[in-house]
Amino acid sequence: MTHALVHDVADSGHAAPRYADVLSELVGVVQELSLARDLDAVMAVVRRAARELTGADGATFVLRDGDQCYYAEENAISPLWKGRRFPMSLCISGWVMLNRQSTVIEDIFGDPRIPIEAYRPTFVRSLVMVPIRTREPIGAIGNYWARPYRPSREQVAILQALADSTAVAMENVQIYGELEQRVSDRTAALREANEQLRHEIAERRRAEEEVRRLSLTDELTGLYNRRGFMLLGEREFRRARRENQASLMMFADLDGLKTVNDRDGHEAGDRLIAAAAAALKASFRDTDVIARLGGDEFAVLITGRQEEAPLLRGRLDQAIAVINRAQAMDLAMSIGVAESLPPEEHAFEALLAEADHSMYREKQGRRAAR
Repeated sequence: MTHALVHDVADSGHAAPRYADVLSELVGVVQELSLARDLDAVMAVVRRAARELTGADGATFVLRDGDQCYYAEENAISPLWKGRRFPMSLCISGWVMLNRQSTVIEDIFGDPRIPIEAYRPTFVRSLVMVPIRTREPIGAIGNYWARPYRPSREQVAILQALADSTAVAMENVQIYGELEQRVSDRTAALREANEQLRHEIAERRRAEEEVRRLSLTDELTGLYNRRGFMLLGEREFRRARRENQASLMMFADLDGLKTVNDRDGHEAGDRLIAAAAAALKASFRDTDVIARLGGDEFAVLITGRQEEAPLLRGRLDQAIAVINRAQAMDLAMSIGVAESLPPEEHAFEALLAEADHSMYREKQGRRAAR
């Protein structure tokens, strides 16, 4: 719509159609305002519509800022007061807000409410100012003309209707902003709760893993305990059998532990047990399942390895010799070995028992040889 769309009704012989056109335009403006989601969007609509709906030479959008009037936005043929603040008591927009009513000033130089020095540099000669919300106004909309001009009642009514719609839009913006903030706060709270939950789940998993590790691990040596060996060893044994691989079970008994405990104390006995564990770790792969079954008994399950039992025993004997030299110990172990070769159908526990019997026979043989 052009600025010449609306003139004083008295100047035109076709007032009704023009007024109807303006009302139609106002409906479109109200729809635009209903879609505004922030104050900048509201002001962008109002600064344009305020001029177009009345054919004014300029329009301002004024916000109440405490006891001051803040000229937040404008649309005019030359600059007015955008970005400036004036005391409510010295500004016509302040008068409108304080008195909660619109005003028409046909000659700004003849009205004592006008701060002449502020208006003198501008093009303004006539104006109409309406409050944004008559109950507790939050701002004002002003229209200005560069010539002496008295807007019609219809023009003032249109401008007031725009101001009323603007008030609703600003309240909606506030509500929308509050809702957005609530959603944002809620989203942040949920995100924090989810993060805390993930942290707690991770902590719980770590705790469960630690409990599981402790339940499967011998505290003194760091090897698997009997429970861990029976669980993990049997799993590896079954895997080897499915893949048609041989399995070798080694059962070892630490010689002389009771003597060391009785003679030197249990701390010395613990050192001997730890040394035996170190010898076993040094002799076998990480993929082999090594365990302290309890007391002075150890077991090793070797799968998928082509080395013969005598070679593995020789490697363990070398590791024991290294530890004895380095730590001035008298570490010795009796060892029994049992093998499961495809397509034999050994049970895991039966293979362990067979290795135990082999170790016992070896120990008995050594005793007999003495």
